Amino acid sequence: MSRISLKNRDITSALAAAPSVARSCDAARRSCTLPHPGAMVDVRQGRQDSVAMTGKPTTGENGAPLLNRRCLLGSALALPMLALPMAACSGNDDRKVLRWWSPQAAPAQARAYRAQIAGFEAANPGYRVVFEPTSDEGYPAQFAAAFAAGQVPNIVTHLPSFAAQSYYAQGLLEPMDGVAATIGAARFLPGANAPYRAADGRLSAVAIGGTAVDMLWLRRDLMAAAGIDTPPRDWDALRDACRRMQTKRIYGAPLPYGSNSMTSLVFISFIHRAGGQVFTPDLQLALDSAPTYAALEFYRSMREYCPPSASSYGWSDSLNAFVSGATATGIYGGRVLISAARQNPRMARTLVCVPYPSQTVATPSWTFNDFPCLFIPKGATEIAATKALASSLYEPAGYVRQMLAAPGHVLPVLQGITDSPDYRGNPITSLFATQIATMTRAAAAGHNLGFESPAHRPNTKAGEIIASHAIAEMVQRVVISGESAKAAVARASSRIAAIMRGADVPR
Repeated sequence: MSRISLKNRDITSALAAAPSVARSCDAARRSCTLPHPGAMVDVRQGRQDSVAMTGKPTTGENGAPLLNRRCLLGSALALPMLALPMAACSGNDDRKVLRWWSPQAAPAQARAYRAQIAGFEAANPGYRVVFEPTSDEGYPAQFAAAFAAGQVPNIVTHLPSFAAQSYYAQGLLEPMDGVAATIGAARFLPGANAPYRAADGRLSAVAIGGTAVDMLWLRRDLMAAAGIDTPPRDWDALRDACRRMQTKRIYGAPLPYGSNSMTSLVFISFIHRAGGQVFTPDLQLALDSAPTYAALEFYRSMREYCPPSASSYGWSDSLNAFVSGATATGIYGGRVLISAARQNPRMARTLVCVPYPSQTVATPSWTFNDFPCLFIPKGATEIAATKALASSLYEPAGYVRQMLAAPGHVLPVLQGITDSPDYRGNPITSLFATQIATMTRAAAAGHNLGFESPAHRPNTKAGEIIASHAIAEMVQRVVISGESAKAAVARASSRIAAIMRGADVPR
């Protein structure tokens, strides 16, 4: 399978390549028995998360327009293979094809998916399942092209709950209540499917896992060397711990300050940890508040304890800084466990994780859970088989294997899995049982911008707000550029309000 990657190119250069791409895919179609091309085309933005969920135009760092939904909807009919991972040609294989998209596609995860696929195909010999990796940054453009071209995948897994809510609100997804019933509603942990409940009362998706994305990670050896007996429980204690553990070679923390999704999502958590919220339960904007200013001041005060390059940190940078030993604390989910075990085993034996501290001990904790989910796009072919495939992913043996492909990172949402011998017998889950139990509790109480609290209405604009970088750029203006917090919050509020209205977003 060929892979065409368009990186750091604007829409003009991408479309300029269209004739040659189209000719290649036409040739693939002529030699292929499947109804879609044999090339995998992966469109990635030059700037992380820069395509908005519902297609508001955005620009790259050089000011050039990036591929977005509006552009792709206009061009996808002429160039349906842009941004669409496609199945490989199958020669004389006359089985019907079901396509599975996911951004969680590390090698171990892909092997687990292949085992689940093999089980489904053995039970359903008339079907062949093709797994097609997408990306956290690229999926909005890929979906825009897929819907426009009428070439949607059959199932999609591991996108956040707010993506499902946004697509469902636009009429682009099938209700998932029937699939949830087939799996067995009682098999899910209590509340596991609450983030996917849409305004019409139906499920836009079903949970496939949970995450505790912004845990505080510490090292017992560095804590002991600094005379710290227990993990910090409030912001003052955290800042002091970072100061005491920082040395000439090790910084205190890897907080992100880049214009990207991590900064936005992490900072939303800090607003809540100061006792605030971005929206009220009825979705009135509440960003301009004392907790937001307190969170900005704390985040600014932490900059001196972070590496110089933290000004551009995103997910992988923050993870690698901690796992490599460059920082004394970490802020991430369970991928820390397997990464540390493989790359820094001596450090791995010292790991401690707790929910990230709030402003005070009395302020309720708040953990970011993106609620990875499974949904079915409207227009998917072979809908009965598609729903059967979706349900099959929850059969115990395959589900456990999928969870153990990234142990501790994607956490089980089915009853009894974490206590099962197969799950607990894994070297990572066995060695880090305490840390995984802590993350599981935090994830169960977790939230995100699309689901800020059980009292909040679903925010179907959450994905677009995150992709606009309005919150991340607010942080940058205050911390990096020295702009007044009042002005930065006012600018971010104006941009978010415009998104909520569906208007063009001022910058």
